[in-house]
Amino acid sequence: MRVVVALGGNALLRRGEPLTAENQRANVRTACQALAPVAGEHELVISHGNGPQVGLLALQGAAYPAVATYPLDVLDAQTEGMIGYLIEQELGNLLPDSSAIATLLTMVEVDPDDPAFAHPTKPIGPVYERAEADRLAGEKGWLFRPDGSGMRRVVPSPRPQRIFGLKPIRWLLEHGCIVVCTGGGGIPTAYEGGRDAAPRKLVGVEAVIDKDRASALLAQELHADALIIATDVAAVYEHWGTSEQRAVRLASPDALAGLPFPDGSMGPKVEAACAFARRAGTFAAIGTLADVGAMLRREAGTIIASDLVGIEYAQRAQAAAGAR
Repeated sequence: MRVVVALGGNALLRRGEPLTAENQRANVRTACQALAPVAGEHELVISHGNGPQVGLLALQGAAYPAVATYPLDVLDAQTEGMIGYLIEQELGNLLPDSSAIATLLTMVEVDPDDPAFAHPTKPIGPVYERAEADRLAGEKGWLFRPDGSGMRRVVPSPRPQRIFGLKPIRWLLEHGCIVVCTGGGGIPTAYEGGRDAAPRKLVGVEAVIDKDRASALLAQELHADALIIATDVAAVYEHWGTSEQRAVRLASPDALAGLPFPDGSMGPKVEAACAFARRAGTFAAIGTLADVGAMLRREAGTIIASDLVGIEYAQRAQAAAGAR
């Protein structure tokens, strides 16, 4: 099988942890322990989030007033390289020496007229106390939104339109390489003056693309057999955080599309998984990193299948897993 696994931010930094290199490496090591068996059995593509990391780089850059803070597209590229390096090293330590792993900096085209630029929703950086968030908003013009008991900076998150570099990604997969790409949703770019401008000029865009939406597009373009969205909850839940909370174990894209999920957290994950399952005619799954293997067997997480055969297969797999 050709599998795309989208690692959530919790795979790199758990909520409340300091943004240290040591913590990130330890969490990547744990993630790679779950991914190594998958790499041994399937063609594997790994994407990942970068919200905490890109936010930290922006904050560090803003602390040095002699130079203007680097734009978000450049910071996106920096985090792709940094996180890719950690994944390559920690996964390589678990696999045979003959294993090939490559990280590709991946540009992703967005529409400069995307309405997301007028309504920032993508959380980046650490969680702040309200007083500190108010100070930063006043000093730097950043926009903040509530995140749990604190506040977090939000930036535009335009929808991915096209992934550049698919040809080398396919070539690497066909030659037995594990590929880390489209990290943090990819590096947001757009054609200055539009695609039809002459000559065409590609430029960076001040945004952070949602990694789940980009991963779904990547999986679709690579004709993947499965998209796994690894997060910090065991499944998609209806009525999350209430007394009526209920895990959704199996659903069609149309059934999930009618349920409300919050932007900035589960909403984009559900949307991305449904889009892939519907367009690719196969299945997607949302669940914990520890359950990646079980999700591929359709035994755990929330399985989203676009056809009756896929749903019946998942039902049998889940029933068999429950009986063990």
